[in-house]
Amino acid sequence: MRFDCNGLNTMEIEEVIDYAITLPHVEQEYKAAWETLLLKIGGKIFVLIPLDTGGNPVINLKCDPERAEELRMRYEAIHPGFHMNKQHWNTVYLYGHLPAGLLQEMISDSYHLVYNGLTRKVRKELEDSAQPEK
Repeated sequence: MRFDCNGLNTMEIEEVIDYAITLPHVEQEYKAAWETLLLKIGGKIFVLIPLDTGGNPVINLKCDPERAEELRMRYEAIHPGFHMNKQHWNTVYLYGHLPAGLLQEMISDSYHLVYNGLTRKVRKELEDSAQPEK
């Protein structure tokens, strides 16, 4: 992770992906029609990474609505989700200044929101797939 002299961080797209895939059961899918990389859990998206942003890397993350609003008011780099449900999604400009660790926290929060929204059946299938066969 890169840090500037003010203790704020900028996370590259590759670092976003590298961090997100450390979370259990994450799948990657490239959606050519959207020119977007999707990171999913149980078939549901928790991170969208548009790849053709004209040099301004951004990601979309799911967020609790109250927290989403608070983050938008507090940080210039965080906006309502572009082409997403603006109540539940944020677009984060990666070259904006965010406190160290906030982006990873937001990725993790997005993951857990989506995971907790999966059906019990899907969560069990994911958990069972992680268990070594007997």
